[in-house]
This record gives sequence, structure tokens and C-alpha cells, in this order.
Amino acid sequence: MNQHATFSSAHESLDGRHRAAGISIGQYLIQRLRDYGLRDLFGIPGDYVLSFYGMLEKSPIRVIGCTREDCAGYAADAYARINGLGAVCVTYCVGGLSVCNSIAGAYAEKSPVVVISGSPGLSERVNNPLLHHKVRDFNTQKDVFEKLCIAGTELSDPVVAFREIDRVLDACVRFKRPVYIEIPRDMVNVVPHIGHSFQRLELSSDPQATAEAASEAATLLAAAERPVIIAGVEVHRFGLQDALLELAEQSQVPIAATLLGKSVIRETHPLYIGLYEGAMGRQEVTRFVEESDCVLLLGTFMTDLNLGVYTANLDPARCIYATSEQLRIRHHHYHGVLLEDFIRELTALRPQPTRRTIPTTLAYQPADFTLQPNDPIRITSMIARLNEQLDDETIVIADIGDSLFAATELISRDRTEFISPAYYTSMGFSTPAALGAQIARPKSRVVVICGDGAFQMTGQELSTIVRHGFAPIIIVLDNHGYGTERVLHPGEWDYNEIHPWNYAKLPEVYGGGTGYVVSTEGEFDDALRRAWTDRTAMSLIQVRLETDDAS
Repeated sequence: MNQHATFSSAHESLDGRHRAAGISIGQYLIQRLRDYGLRDLFGIPGDYVLSFYGMLEKSPIRVIGCTREDCAGYAADAYARINGLGAVCVTYCVGGLSVCNSIAGAYAEKSPVVVISGSPGLSERVNNPLLHHKVRDFNTQKDVFEKLCIAGTELSDPVVAFREIDRVLDACVRFKRPVYIEIPRDMVNVVPHIGHSFQRLELSSDPQATAEAASEAATLLAAAERPVIIAGVEVHRFGLQDALLELAEQSQVPIAATLLGKSVIRETHPLYIGLYEGAMGRQEVTRFVEESDCVLLLGTFMTDLNLGVYTANLDPARCIYATSEQLRIRHHHYHGVLLEDFIRELTALRPQPTRRTIPTTLAYQPADFTLQPNDPIRITSMIARLNEQLDDETIVIADIGDSLFAATELISRDRTEFISPAYYTSMGFSTPAALGAQIARPKSRVVVICGDGAFQMTGQELSTIVRHGFAPIIIVLDNHGYGTERVLHPGEWDYNEIHPWNYAKLPEVYGGGTGYVVSTEGEFDDALRRAWTDRTAMSLIQVRLETDDAS
């Protein structure tokens, strides 16, 4: 390898195509990741990927070393949700198989993460030796990720390696789902001796199908007396918040969000009515949505939690269901129509349904919270106090369990981000996700709400947060075990108990930040004020709760 090779050998020609010459497979992969806006990459090195790690360290991409592979995956997932693309780099099998759960969640919730794994060199595989980290055969890891990714490749052939990189990265960005790239360690520095050019593939809709679908939707919407929009997670993933808002404001249609779509619109907006969660949600929101005569579902996943464990009552004959994967208007199906194009074409037709009155019970009203300094802290009062503190630059990350259900009461302002694995529901997501979110948006204040059980799974990623000098606020709900499971299976069960930790002492262990222990509303108020003004280091607030306290 030329030690003086740069990462800018791929360049754009006059015809709009990009050409690459004289660079290695590893360099080309790095260049293409940068082309898609990747600035940071998460992972843990290992011997099968060390040469690629060395190449990364000399590149403009910053490598963020994590404490565990699954944590690196969660961090890359959160980074991707904000940045538009994330990446994790691990070694063969012991690293790759450890990151599977994180990537499964990214697939389930449409987060575009690139998984890069080193593997034994092709020359090492002759006679099928029993190499370390190998499981069964050399295809095992690749076969596993085939189920977890939208596309994948092994860069074993220099003739097609560049083309394969282009194909897989394009699929990641196009479908907003993880992809897998395996690179044998003796291929990292190989320079293909053939020319290569690539051109970004621009997706387009079928004009006739789009026009017909938008016309049918506009006719239904214009005739509606009680219309409503349900906005889902794909509005986030495809960056369609402004397009959604333009449609809603122009037609004056109220907007509800799904649990996965929370924060898709600022929740102080006069058209916003709250989260729709079927019978599990607020009765007023459920009634408003299910009494609608035209329901426009945009980018919405029909998952069990999104639909209140399938208690939603939405008549397909009244629904317009548009996602990146399908478009159904009542019982008519349209193909070849992009979600973005459908929303914009529908907006251009300017449908004007009957303006629907939003009940005062659904309109945003500032919380009426009065601090009772000596009262024991409860989840409800903690959320009410935290609501007063949130601002336009806050990123809220909620872990699974009552952390998530409580956090749904937080009000997003402007483009406040709300991040949670609300469909896949993998506990332990939030702390490493805080690392990814903080790196993606360094100037934002990240607030984590995490149960003690979930925190014990991945809380060691605070070490990486401290190492890089970030200042998130980590709120640990200390109720001595798995609170949600206590509700799901009532009774005194030892399996729901966990060993108590002195969580507030962990900043001392990791060598940075401040820990607080609070038991009353006044103590929480004081800790939150101190943590909010400290932008120099991480703050951890241990909130001691009664075992049976729940939102």
C-alpha cells in the first residue's frame, strides 16, 4: 500500500459520474462512507480488522471505541437516526455476533447502519482450517446477518468490490435499514487494477401512479368532515417533517403521532393532538382518531405497541396508508410511488376538508406543576418537573419499560428529538444511544431516562462518554428491579429483582462527571438544575422510587 495515498482519489467528472482509481478496497469503502455524510464510526478492534482500523485512523472519519460491541451498535443506531447514516466496525464472529441484537433493532425500526466486519484472509482459508473465532464454517456470520440486513456483501473479489460497496451503501440509504460488509483482512489493501465509476442512483416515482393516487387521496380528504393525520417514524427517517407540516397546515388537518413517531412535529403546535396508541393511549386521543372519517397514515408502522397492542380500531375503508414500502387508499393499492412524492403531490392539490375543531382537552396546555419539596419523588412528578426544563435543543432518549411510557408525557419543542426502541424494545439501548446522539449533534443537550434494570445491562458505556468529555444527563429510575414485568406478571417473583448499585458513585469509577441521589421532589429539582447548568461533564441522577411506583 502507498503510505501517502489519500482518501480523495474518488472524484466527480464532467458528466456527473464519480471515478475511482489507484486506491485500495479499504480506502474506497472509507471514501464512499464519507460521501454519504459519515463523520464518525463506532466499534471495537480485533485482529481480523486491525489493518482496516489503521486505515480508518488515518482517514477523516473519527473512530469511537466502545466498551462492548452491542453498545457500539446501539450508538451507531442513534447516530444514524440523527445523522442519516451510522456505522459500526467489529472483528469476525466474536465481534459481529455480539452486535446482532443492536442491528436487529436497527432493522426493525428502519435505522440505516453499516456493519463492517473483518474476517480471515482468503489465503488463510485454504483446506478449511480451524481458525480462532470461526464458527462452523467461514460463511456463518454472513448467513446470520443476511436475516438482519437489507443487503450485504463479502469483498472477496477485487474486480467487483467497488461495485458491491456502491450497491450495498445505496441500499442502506435508500431503504433506511442496516447493511453488512465483510472484508477479508488480506483484501483491505488490495488495489483493483480496473477503472471504476459510480453515479448516485436517484429514485423516482411513476408519474401516472403518483398523480392518480394523490388525486384519489385528495378527493377523500376534501370530502372529509373529521379528517386526521397519523404521523409515523418514516417521516423522521426520510426527513419529511417539513413536508408533513406543510400538508397539515395547508389543509388544517389535525396530527397525531405514533409512539415511534413521537417528536415528528413539535408537540406545542396547534394542530397536534397527542400520541395515538389505541386503547392503551389517552382516551380523548383514541376517540378523536377513531371517530375520523378520513385517516391519513403517513410513514406509520402497524406494530403492536404503535397500535396499543392491537387495540386500534381503524377501518381500512376510511384509511389512506402511505409508507416507503406500500401505498393503499381504502382497498386500492398503488405501486411505484415514493412516500415523499405522494405527500408533496397531495399537498400540491390543496385539498380543503371541513375544518375540524380540536377539543380543549387535546390542545397543548402548559403543565400546571407545583413543586412540593418534601414530598417523595414519584415518576409522574419527576416527568412534570423535567418537562419544565426541556428546550428546543434537547434530545430525549428513553429506555424500555416504564422509562418509555413515562417519557411519552414529555413535550417536544421545535425539533426536539425523541429516541427510543419503541418497537423492538431492547432494554439497555439508552446509555450507548446517548453516546451516538451526542456525537451526531454535539451542541444538543442529551437527556436519558433509564430504569435500573436496563442501565445495568449497558451502563458501562458511560466510560466512553466520560472519555470524550460529553455532558449528557442520565436519569436512572431506581425501583430495585424490572418494574414493568412486575405489572405484566403480578406477584412476588425473585426473577424481577436486581442487585442494588450505588449508581451515583459511578462517575467516580469512570473518572468524570457528577452523581446525585434524590428521594424527594426538592432534591430532584436541585439536582436537575445543577446538572442542566453543567455543560462540562456527564451528570447521573439516581432517582430512588418505591418498588410499585409507575407512570
